[in-house]
Amino acid sequence: MDSRSCRRDRVALPFCRVTLKAARPPKIPQNPQTWGEHIKKRRLELDLYQAQVASILGVDESTVTNWEKNKTNPTLRCIPEIVEFLGYAPETESETTKGQKMVQYRKLRGINQETMARQLGIDPATLGRWERDESKPVGKLLRKVESFLKNL
Repeated sequence: MDSRSCRRDRVALPFCRVTLKAARPPKIPQNPQTWGEHIKKRRLELDLYQAQVASILGVDESTVTNWEKNKTNPTLRCIPEIVEFLGYAPETESETTKGQKMVQYRKLRGINQETMARQLGIDPATLGRWERDESKPVGKLLRKVESFLKNL
């Protein structure tokens, strides 16, 4: 028995149309919480593809996909470009303590603790304690930190 005769003996099923009644979920995140959601919202507002955003930010298209799906978070070096693309810094409003503000300052500038500690003229371990709010800067260092944070 060849394959043709086997197919001739089968009955074809009729095609049918299906109509979905539920509304589509909104494409643009209404209340973005993560970096990826903020990026996706801005991308869709500008009507851009992920590849175009990747080119703007200097990363691979799969990186943007992973951010938008919240599989990964942007690296420190990407944050300044993302903030420029968004036109705002998503996390600045929620930062309350001086330590959290110092971490945010570093993120927005794409610098690590060692670089910021060098700029302040202190040991990176000291900066780490300040950022964790285990201790606080005083005197001249407090004024220097506050001048850094004014630019936040």
